[in-house]
Amino acid sequence: MAHQSDLIASDINAYLKAHENKSLLRFITCGSVDDGKSTLIGRLLYESKLIFEDHLTALEAESKKMGTQGEELDLALLVDGLAAEREQGITIDVAYRFFSTEKRKFIVADTPGHEQYTRNMATGASTADLAIMMIDARKGVLTQTKRHSFIISMLGVKHVVLAINKMDLVDYSQKVFNEIDEAYRAFAAPLGLKHIVAIPMSALRGDNIITASNMTDWYQGPTLMQHLETVQVEAEEQAKPFRMPVQWVNRPNLDFRGFSGEIVSGRIRPGDKIKALPSARESQVAKIVTYDGELPEACAGQSVTLTLTDEIDISRGDMIAAAASPCAVADQFETRILWMSDQPMLPGRPYLMKVGTRTVTAMPAQPKYKVNVNTLEELAAKQLELNEIGVCNIALDQQIPFDPYDENRKTGGFILIDRLTNNTVGMGLLNFALRRAANIHWQAMDIDKDARASLKNQKPAILWFTGLSGSGKSTIANLLERKLHGINRHTTSLDGDNVRHGLNRDLGFTDADRVENIRRVAEVSKLMVESGLITLVSFISPFRSERQMARNVVAPDEFIEIFVDTPLNVAEQRDVKGLYKKARAGEIKNFTGIDSPYEPPRSAEIHIDTTKLTAEEAADQIFAYLEERGYLG
Repeated sequence: MAHQSDLIASDINAYLKAHENKSLLRFITCGSVDDGKSTLIGRLLYESKLIFEDHLTALEAESKKMGTQGEELDLALLVDGLAAEREQGITIDVAYRFFSTEKRKFIVADTPGHEQYTRNMATGASTADLAIMMIDARKGVLTQTKRHSFIISMLGVKHVVLAINKMDLVDYSQKVFNEIDEAYRAFAAPLGLKHIVAIPMSALRGDNIITASNMTDWYQGPTLMQHLETVQVEAEEQAKPFRMPVQWVNRPNLDFRGFSGEIVSGRIRPGDKIKALPSARESQVAKIVTYDGELPEACAGQSVTLTLTDEIDISRGDMIAAAASPCAVADQFETRILWMSDQPMLPGRPYLMKVGTRTVTAMPAQPKYKVNVNTLEELAAKQLELNEIGVCNIALDQQIPFDPYDENRKTGGFILIDRLTNNTVGMGLLNFALRRAANIHWQAMDIDKDARASLKNQKPAILWFTGLSGSGKSTIANLLERKLHGINRHTTSLDGDNVRHGLNRDLGFTDADRVENIRRVAEVSKLMVESGLITLVSFISPFRSERQMARNVVAPDEFIEIFVDTPLNVAEQRDVKGLYKKARAGEIKNFTGIDSPYEPPRSAEIHIDTTKLTAEEAADQIFAYLEERGYLG
């Protein structure tokens, strides 16, 4: 297996050139805890002679100290690099390793088997061409085996090696091997996993890893390395239509303007016609430029700069596609989502979506269903929890170019990012665009917001009062509206309790319902602003994300956040409605400040400290703010 070529000593440039032209296979190891994933990768690295002598010496010492193989080398320690992994004997993070043979280069991702780290496994699978599904021959197909199989099928990994490991612990039984092979194929068939190669092996002993084992003379298939070296994957991406997401507009001087990015599928040559999306402008490729000079052709996997024959507007995040077979463009989709955060996915909450090189705002709807990965049963769901997989519609704030994920993994996959923490909270696949999005158009009206506001001699805005229950939001809003009404200004009020008697009477107080509550109120408030009204909105609105969502539906100067700041103990002392008492007694669940969090504003336009101001003084302060900034005409 080792590729220690004589060229290294005699002609290093020739060696590097030969190495550069080898094909690359990305693969992952997955499966349940302690099925031997890390040991298998350690065996591959060991046999490829890619372990330096000092590293090998350190491995020998660590094997005696932390290993599980007595006096023998514990090869799993080569990739279980985190201290916590070595202490617990499990893989936590994704460990990427590179190795090569004379025939091919490899990047392998050792992914965690523990359910808690399923999100890390999915990260490794998202870029893999092949998956090695490890199964302990003593245990057979387990729950995590099924979960990982579902994920790799969802992520479009077409080639699977069913590595039935630890055969030495079942006396290399052909019967055990056949039973596991049949059970796995029966489960995998509905998932669409067709290219499955089952191999009996012992990663610890090296059976059928590099060379055929005499302990399994009943097995006539390839060894693991033989299969990895020969499985064909490169041609699949290159045969697809040309796609290149624009990473950077390259403008080093006035005489050069090119568009840089990685070609994710297909081929391109000078003279080929292209279409820029979402603008749909067409042109031709003039040159393919790289650091080493111009190319006559480029294909999937290469990073290049394209210059065009026409000066068309293309920006970062746009897609350059083959003119004859371009991407589709849409802003509403059905998607499959794997949720990766401890905090649940809340329908209606805005998240950032990164798809290719473009980042947009996305708002998921309530899931159509979530999937039981053991039975593949579709279950009803209001939200998605950690490691759950579901199908739901998602709406974006702008159109994006895309291919369905099943047609192109690189242009149909996305991640979801929390807007406040910037943490990746989910990954998803675009199934298809929703046709109804193309049938709905904005209807232009002759009388617009400015005309309505001019008639009222005021500047419309949303005054968003937020604070704990009992803070005095509604009282202050009511006093302010009386003052505005007294000077003939046109207002309307939306109060949290009042709205729940009608528009939102179907909603409860779960986090998901709170998000939908605010989403509806924000949309109604927007309509009120379009009518030219000063709109007073009094809602606890405990989450910053939803207040930001409400802010985003109108222009920046049309949203005024008013934080009615009252300490919890003061709000409890007031407790006019007796709600805190009931919440403390357990009679009311999900009550803000007690068993549901309140996230105070970080930079509200107006901060009302109710321990220092009376309600009347607070209303006067807000009135003065509106008057000074021209909202009152």
